Amino acid sequence: MPDTPVPPPRKPSVGPRREGGQGAVVAERKTQKTQPPRMYQVVMLNDDYTPMEFVVMVLQEYFKRDLETATQIMLKIHHEGRGVCGVYTKDVAATKVELVLAAAKRAGHPLQCIMEAA
Repeated sequence: MPDTPVPPPRKPSVGPRREGGQGAVVAERKTQKTQPPRMYQVVMLNDDYTPMEFVVMVLQEYFKRDLETATQIMLKIHHEGRGVCGVYTKDVAATKVELVLAAAKRAGHPLQCIMEAA
């Protein structure tokens, strides 16, 4: 029996067919434009009861600030009533706010920490 070439199987066409079976409609792929995630500031608010040393410790522990930077942020909170601890994506900012509030509650301090759109 002679070797006869077998034609390759036909691939089904992708996409909708035109009326009358004239062929497939080709859809152009559009590039998607992704936007960076919205950022949020974590802000600590001043009060008359939370010790400055506790605020500095929180800034060092939860926001990874060195002693000098943490002290500068603490003084800004003390003098201006509020200070930005850092800017993060929404989930990270919300987590940091919860961590700070939990630490303040454990220590018996009324320290308030909020997040707001950057």
